[in-house]
Amino acid sequence: MKRFRLPLSLVLLLAVAPAAWASSFGATSAGGSSASSASSNSTSGNDKVVLAARDDAASFVASNGTIRGAQLEAALRHLRERAPQARQASDLELAQAILAL
Repeated sequence: MKRFRLPLSLVLLLAVAPAAWASSFGATSAGGSSASSASSNSTSGNDKVVLAARDDAASFVASNGTIRGAQLEAALRHLRERAPQARQASDLELAQAILAL
């Protein structure tokens, strides 16, 4: 049986997108400005953890893995907990995928 492999950037997008969709849905379905601000403040942080690591990911890639920032470490840990394919990827591959988001 042949296994289908999704591109790593798509896996990462699928791993972080549900929180963004949920906060967007909450803001549009609940109505009112207080609901909008509440939903944006209650985002689980899935997308924020990964997106906040972009600068660290850029440093990591540019230094060929020498510079490892705390935000990148948190994002790598988060992605490996959420996406099975991310567990098989190297840190460099994940950092490159973070930059592609």
